[in-house]
Amino acid sequence: MADSRVEPNIQAPAGMEAKVIEPSLGNALPHFIPLVIFPLLFMAATHGGWWIAGPVAFFMLADRFDQVFGLEERNMDPDRTREGQLFPYKLSLWLWAACWLVTFVFSLWQMFVVGHLSLWEILLMAGLLTGVAQSVFIVGHELVHRRALWERRLGEFLLASASYPQYSTEHVYLHHPLVCTPGDPGSAPKGVSFWRYLPPEIANNLLGAWRFERDRLARRRLPIWHYSNAFWRYLVLLAFWYSLVFWMGGPWVTLIYAILCGSCVFSMKLSNYVQHYGLRRIRLPGGRYEPVKARHAWSAAYRFTNWLYYNMQRHADHHAASNRRYPLLQHHGAAASPQLPGSYMQMNGMAMFPRRWFQTMDPLLDRQRAQFYPEIDDWSAYDSRAFAARPDAYEEIAEIHAAAPRIARWIDGSPELLDRLRDREFTDLELPHGFGPDPEFEMIARRGLARVYWTLEFGVAEMKEQLGDIPVQDSREAVEAAREWSNGKVFQIGVHTMRGSLSPLEAGLALSNVAEVSIATVLSGVEDDFADRGLPPSGGGVAVAVLGSLASREAAPGAEFDVQFVYDDGPADYYRALCRRFGEALRLLSQRNLLLVPLGRDWGGGTVRSLSEFVEHHRNSGTPGELQELTRARCVFVSGDGGIGTRFESARRDVLARSTAREPLIASARAANHNTAEPGLLSVEDMRGGFQDIERAALLLRLTHGADAPDLLAADAISVFREAGKRGLIASDAADRLVDAATMWRNLRGSLRLVTDDGSDVETAAPKVKAVIARACGMDDFAALTETIRNRASRVATDIEALAA
Repeated sequence: MADSRVEPNIQAPAGMEAKVIEPSLGNALPHFIPLVIFPLLFMAATHGGWWIAGPVAFFMLADRFDQVFGLEERNMDPDRTREGQLFPYKLSLWLWAACWLVTFVFSLWQMFVVGHLSLWEILLMAGLLTGVAQSVFIVGHELVHRRALWERRLGEFLLASASYPQYSTEHVYLHHPLVCTPGDPGSAPKGVSFWRYLPPEIANNLLGAWRFERDRLARRRLPIWHYSNAFWRYLVLLAFWYSLVFWMGGPWVTLIYAILCGSCVFSMKLSNYVQHYGLRRIRLPGGRYEPVKARHAWSAAYRFTNWLYYNMQRHADHHAASNRRYPLLQHHGAAASPQLPGSYMQMNGMAMFPRRWFQTMDPLLDRQRAQFYPEIDDWSAYDSRAFAARPDAYEEIAEIHAAAPRIARWIDGSPELLDRLRDREFTDLELPHGFGPDPEFEMIARRGLARVYWTLEFGVAEMKEQLGDIPVQDSREAVEAAREWSNGKVFQIGVHTMRGSLSPLEAGLALSNVAEVSIATVLSGVEDDFADRGLPPSGGGVAVAVLGSLASREAAPGAEFDVQFVYDDGPADYYRALCRRFGEALRLLSQRNLLLVPLGRDWGGGTVRSLSEFVEHHRNSGTPGELQELTRARCVFVSGDGGIGTRFESARRDVLARSTAREPLIASARAANHNTAEPGLLSVEDMRGGFQDIERAALLLRLTHGADAPDLLAADAISVFREAGKRGLIASDAADRLVDAATMWRNLRGSLRLVTDDGSDVETAAPKVKAVIARACGMDDFAALTETIRNRASRVATDIEALAA
């Protein structure tokens, strides 16, 4: 394995020179250097002791010789070179294969049959054989690409000695055609460490090769067990090697052999990771990928490493022309292929340390992208896990990554969400381009369809019916089904909002409905489970009420989630036990939920009180904060007596009118906002005339006029201002301004939470992200949005101060 302590020269080799190297015996001789290891191994296995220092020194010095011999940028002309002129080069490769097979078997014989080596000598020999076996993949790789059948079979035999013969199928038939696309796990995306890359790459090498053989036979209408399935040949080769090792050393030696083979495979995967890290073939408009070019593999021109590993560092040309024998591989300079800052051996060592690897390679990768693809300024879609899992959805992935980073994180974490864009429920609302007389007509039609569907047609009853069609057997399955269903709906609503088909305010209504249906379905499952303990008390019931934005039907992704349980007319022990089960199920529902903030294990499970306790507490000892929460509370589920929901709402209104905390809360709502923050996108929450001031004004109207005008107890601020204007409680023009401001702040807040999480990076966001935010606020120009916010906040602040006076 390469010495990771070597610091590579960060200056990449220069561009390709025009000089040509002629095929000759003299020029071929350096490629015989790898054969030197075999007599050294032969003597070490025969005599042990200090003879083992020979191959150890060979490995220690090999990496340093690159500094001595420098670079080799000359190329052999493939068009003018005859096959016969390459015989010395081919001979060195064939000899390596033959020497490995003989030396490997001889060394195993000396180690485990002759028995003259001590334990420490056997361990050192095992390590040396593992080091040499790394070249098995280089030589085997070269042979399996050849047209001659005997060379391909020899390559398979070599690969089987390292327990990896299926590599010959996966590499030729899968890696080469799919290289630098998401279909190839061997091409690591930017930002993926070697340790994350390794497991799927190993799995794909085996499973992908098996699937290829299965499909190949199926096309010929042959069964999977047909003798032409290459896997039967691979099994025979593996059986030969493992039988040989078992015969020599028994089961423990066989196990050690398997571990050493794993080490060889590990080293090969390091090289695979380095060769294509971060490089991508761009997707063409028709859905195909651009042809493989030299730019799709990392190159290096270190002369000695290329001698030692048969031009492995010219991997870029190998992919451009895979039928070329190794001496004909071309070195492509920086003008055609990205250059590594060190040799493959050095970079393999660095790849095991992700932080150091990313610090070195990611800037080089960014320069490569800017050099070869100057027209692409956003590579996030190509680097995403969603693209790797759903390459056919590239257009949608690219659109989402460019316009909504938060939704992009959703699909990267759960690529299966993209399948929801294929549901008729979604596609029927996405009218095709070109159906109308002009783009504006089409945009209005799409908006109308989505808004009618999500705000009128597909309501709570319809959602419950759809979710109820999913079969479940207990409450845990109900939680899983509700979470998966909910996440799919949240994603669909998010994409509609990103595209401007729904405003964040309209999306809030749809998301609130999704949350209500999910909660009700889960609690219904718990209720059914709990019924196994016996029948519920006659006449008793539990009301489950949500608080905050879920209650006011203004939910947004990351909604705060709190509930209250109120029971009546029944044994307290029964209802408290039921409510604890309700609370645990809701905590599970919140996990991995795109809409709800996850509730931790320390969550109290919601407040549980009898109806009389609820009234007594909030009338006499409740805090102003608790009373404020009750101004936005809504019953979403009833267990048992359906009348408990009505009684809860009546008790809530009574508490809001008579609580001892009412006057302190009114005083707090009247208090002036002394925040001196400059009005703008980042201060919309707490600036004068901002979101919090709007909510305080709505709260004040609810508390001061709610008893005489019950419609003012509507949970959302927009409805409160409209009703107050109708009743003459505030001037109609002031009511209109407050409604407009509440609508804009809600849309702005919702769009920020949808596309940027918290809005903190909105000023530096991509243009399409800013376009989504501006459109959500009813504007076409993001640059003018800050000025509009400032003017509107100033006017509204005056109205709120007059209202609070």
